[in-house]
Amino acid sequence: MLAHHNDAIIAVATASGRGAVGIVRVSGKQLAPFSRALCGRALQPRVATYVPLNDRHATPIDQVLALYFQGPNSYTGEDVLELQAHGGPVVLQMIVARCFEVATAQTVIDTVTTIHSDKQTLTNLRLAKPGEFTERAFLNHKLDLAQAEAVADLIEASTEAAARGASRSLAGAFSQEIEQLRSALIHLRTLVEATLDFPEEEIDFLQQADARGLLSRLQENLARVMQKTQQGALLREGVRVVIAGQPNAGKSSLLNALAGAELAIVTPIAGTTRDAVQQTIQMDGVPVHVVDTAGLREKQEADEVERIGIDRAWRHIEGADAVLFVHDVLRKEEPAYQAADAEIAKTLERSIPKQIPVVHIWNKADALSEVATKGKQERTQDTALQDEDVQDIHISAKTGFGLEALRQELLRIAGWQGGASEGLYMARARHVQALDEVHTHFAIAEAHLTQKAPALDVLAEELRLAQNALNAITGEFSSDDLLGVIFSSFCIGK
Repeated sequence: MLAHHNDAIIAVATASGRGAVGIVRVSGKQLAPFSRALCGRALQPRVATYVPLNDRHATPIDQVLALYFQGPNSYTGEDVLELQAHGGPVVLQMIVARCFEVATAQTVIDTVTTIHSDKQTLTNLRLAKPGEFTERAFLNHKLDLAQAEAVADLIEASTEAAARGASRSLAGAFSQEIEQLRSALIHLRTLVEATLDFPEEEIDFLQQADARGLLSRLQENLARVMQKTQQGALLREGVRVVIAGQPNAGKSSLLNALAGAELAIVTPIAGTTRDAVQQTIQMDGVPVHVVDTAGLREKQEADEVERIGIDRAWRHIEGADAVLFVHDVLRKEEPAYQAADAEIAKTLERSIPKQIPVVHIWNKADALSEVATKGKQERTQDTALQDEDVQDIHISAKTGFGLEALRQELLRIAGWQGGASEGLYMARARHVQALDEVHTHFAIAEAHLTQKAPALDVLAEELRLAQNALNAITGEFSSDDLLGVIFSSFCIGK
């Protein structure tokens, strides 16, 4: 993507489809002559100008609001022209086509038919790639990489808490935390390098400056940032939960109860659910991606369509962050039902890693008054179980009993610290991985620093690698491949 960043770029910046307003955005160097040719008049920077926009035959395309931002005082750091028109897709494409015509014209006729011989400067105008406007903002130091990612995260936020977290990251909250860590790390590196560079001096820079104390404080601050970053990543990524179990255990009813809507068809006929039904549900601000799957049973008992659904169910289970194994409490004493549940449990144990929790959900508890009464006594505040190894929760998808306990258990599994969303910033999995890398290098550095005769060259290298990992978060050090992956996930026009 970086090879053509000197080209002028254009794109429709609003979502596809019809709307009240649509925006065409152009970014490049020296757009003033192009803007004057397109709009028939000079545009005052940062002032909205209402102008008619005509095609090459002087036939009106639309009446638009034109906004010209002179670089570097713009989103991308270059000259930017935004044309706000009526939001019809045909109109917007006509405006884009007109921009290309004007960009390549050798002469321009203004609104009073005076011929100008000004050669246009946008012969290199092209359609923008996904995320290229924001990429230019990053390349021109208007945003760092973490802030640039927050732009996409804000657009894609699926919960209010996620949107607020992305907004904080865009404002620089996360970047400031990283910069504080980096500044302290650079200071420590300076001390180590000084000791390496001047070994003849009988001054122990590291001891005098309390290098061990500095590293210890760095580790403490890193732990605090890592905790907030993990929570921020959870706000962005959410947790993927798969509902599994035998037919007619109440899996689809549970999905509907959690979602508060009739998303899945519920009947007493075994095999009603043939394919996965997915829904994202907000729980305390965390997006929980719930997948209802086909009932699991011996394939010879199912028809061809249901067998395909069962295969897909197991694929979803293998990619889950947590599995809700739903049981029918009314059939728990039936030998055949017990045997089928045991077979599913064995397959689950073989199919998913041990760290993926399986929560046993005993549904239809409303039909057993003694179970419901016992459950209320055990969970007077409807909280999750304390036993993390054996997770059994009695619920009624019909009445809602036990659902709050289930929600709290899912949040606990995800690692969410309830009520902590205020002040959090958005983060991504790559940020968490980078900070894990920093933590590893700090641990190795501490081991060397505590030795009687520390290997200062190794210590210096570990600190350098830790700084590189921090730099990659905000883009102080980033490969072109990384930038390509990040910005290619953006929408066109952003």
